[in-house]
Amino acid sequence: MRIVLGVGGGIAAYKVASLLRLFTEAGHDVTVIPTEAATRFVGVATWEALSGHPVSNSVFDEVHTVNHVRLGHEAELIVVAPATADLLARAASGQANDLLTNTLLMAGGPVLMAPAMHTEMWQHAATQANVETLRSRGVTVLEPASGRLTGADSGPGRLPEPEAIFAAALALAGGAEVPDSPDTPVPGASSQSGAPLAGAAGPLSGLTVTISAGGTREPLDPVRYLGNRSSGKQGVALAAAARDAGARVRLLAAHMDVQAPAGVDVVRVETALELREAALHAAADSDVVIMAAAVADFRPADVSGTKIKKRDDGADPVISLVRNPDILRELVEIRDAAARNQLIVGFAAETGDADGDVLEYAQAKLRRKACDLLVVNQVGKDQVFGQDSNSVVILARSGSEPQEASGSKSDVAAAVIDRVSAELSRAVPPA
Repeated sequence: MRIVLGVGGGIAAYKVASLLRLFTEAGHDVTVIPTEAATRFVGVATWEALSGHPVSNSVFDEVHTVNHVRLGHEAELIVVAPATADLLARAASGQANDLLTNTLLMAGGPVLMAPAMHTEMWQHAATQANVETLRSRGVTVLEPASGRLTGADSGPGRLPEPEAIFAAALALAGGAEVPDSPDTPVPGASSQSGAPLAGAAGPLSGLTVTISAGGTREPLDPVRYLGNRSSGKQGVALAAAARDAGARVRLLAAHMDVQAPAGVDVVRVETALELREAALHAAADSDVVIMAAAVADFRPADVSGTKIKKRDDGADPVISLVRNPDILRELVEIRDAAARNQLIVGFAAETGDADGDVLEYAQAKLRRKACDLLVVNQVGKDQVFGQDSNSVVILARSGSEPQEASGSKSDVAAAVIDRVSAELSRAVPPA
């Protein structure tokens, strides 16, 4: 694929070298067009060495090839990163005062812009208006990531990681609608469109995988809720791993502390009942269902329409709880009743006690749930929830030997997806 990679003049330009490497190592032909300001952060020699092409930002270079017209016409995809406030403004107003803005005006294929700037610049009304203008014209403008910025400040404005931009760009080139913000709620919990990455040929190619992530929240009143410590990191890592394995991925996202990966469908839920509805709907055409979300076992029997206040007489409120439905078990029952060829994976966050250890409780849970695989981890203070690493044991209903996996949550996710692929392969009789 012929790609034009535009580089804006921001400190995040150094990250774009990694993005360029991802494109070229995937076999794509990339022409880099930095702005003049971008070359103050990363020199032309770097872009030429990594792309294998001459690099210019002037409309007066290679005039005989009509470069300012040709590049936009020939590009099958244009990616701009970092898209600075200035670059967004120039693109939105249709300026053509350098080679990159000329190329954007000539673009015949999809355009993706990945903003990066200080928080106040991103949130300024002028920048937001420019973004809306670009989006209204069909340009995909990603939301910036949140985190540490230049200096001591932190907030929305970081360039998304190169891997996330890479995935979003290939999904866009493959015809998928990439969410402007992977973390934006979808009204009515309806999914956003998505598809396998262009050219992906992994073990899950052609399959639809539904994954739940994060922690549900059960409201007590308009202010308070019952929740848990789940960050959603493991579920998000699973979604990225399944996507990279070629699957079309639906992510049922409860409360998460991290953004959903690009290139997947996102369905937003809050409560266990909302997750149940979304899961039953999504599972209907899914080849694999992985329930990694931390679902509340109980919810308040009554939800107050007003904030529960401290009483003058000092009496404490009494909160009655009712059991939430067992979504995993229900998915298995529906599958079995329909004799559907579907792999279902559950997650179990367990603690041991005087009556049994983690694996004993997990084995009992596997028997009750009757899912195909159960991924078990021991939780506790500073264990699993919110952490970047994990250690799990994968149990199988077939009774095969338990499999251990540990490392980063991406490492664990890769191990789980590999196991899913292996189970699917065993389920398909040889031709």
